[in-house]
Amino acid sequence: MLFGIAAYGLWGVFPLYLHLLDDIRPMEVVANRIAWSLIVVAAILFVTRRLGRIGAIMRDRRLLRLLAPAAVLIAVNWAVYIYAISVDRVIEGALGYFITPLVSVAFGMAVFGERLRRAQAVALVLGTLAVVVLTVYYGGFPWISVTLGLSFGTYGLLKKLADVPTAEALAVETLLLFLPAVALMAGLAWTGEGALFSDGAGTTLLLVGAGPVTAVPLLLFGASVTRVPLTTIGLMQYLTPVLQFLIGWLVLGEAMPATRWIGFALVWSALAVLTWDALRAVRREGAAGERVLAEEIVEPA
Repeated sequence: MLFGIAAYGLWGVFPLYLHLLDDIRPMEVVANRIAWSLIVVAAILFVTRRLGRIGAIMRDRRLLRLLAPAAVLIAVNWAVYIYAISVDRVIEGALGYFITPLVSVAFGMAVFGERLRRAQAVALVLGTLAVVVLTVYYGGFPWISVTLGLSFGTYGLLKKLADVPTAEALAVETLLLFLPAVALMAGLAWTGEGALFSDGAGTTLLLVGAGPVTAVPLLLFGASVTRVPLTTIGLMQYLTPVLQFLIGWLVLGEAMPATRWIGFALVWSALAVLTWDALRAVRREGAAGERVLAEEIVEPA
């Protein structure tokens, strides 16, 4: 339980870390996160004697066809989320992760041909209404929230199909993105626009620290998911967007007018219905039912 709370808690306070880098281009932050995450995860796999698995995954064409687009999607997700924080739209970013379970339910219907239970249909209707309300509030489509929800939901779908352990999957994903990331960092350094070694020691440490900041919660998540029932993990996952929402509202002072509260209330109602339905399925179906709640469980960005 403590491992899980620590993992989701660290993901939840991640906006505070990224807020320290909000004067740096989002793509440069993403490039550094990719590069340093690969180094950290590779070191972890080496110490745990699992580094050899990377070669086997890279030689498997089926896995590459799943993990390559997953790598692109997580890069897009990171870039959009970092952009949201840099322009003081943390709450809108949190909303994206609130709607991710609803996206997963929609994928279950569209990709796996699953029949929607009545409660799931109600949750999807509420989620759709929330998007409509927030579109009215923003005076335009809430593209940050929807992009985060769709990219992360699709990323989770591809990870589910690949069925590769978390650390190994992250190593492959960052390896596939490593050369473009390093090329971007080198290009910015060449033109004198890079921040890694030119904006002071504090900025350098923050950018390099993006590696362990990415890897440590993943290790805690892995330690928890193997020891705690999946129903518990499924409930704990909401800790991350709740903390992100509270940071945006109470710490960073983002506005929450009535229309926005209505949109979020609709999303929270949808999640309450979805969770109640999943817990009821667990009680009814036993161990097989746990998988219903576990479908949406992947590590947050």
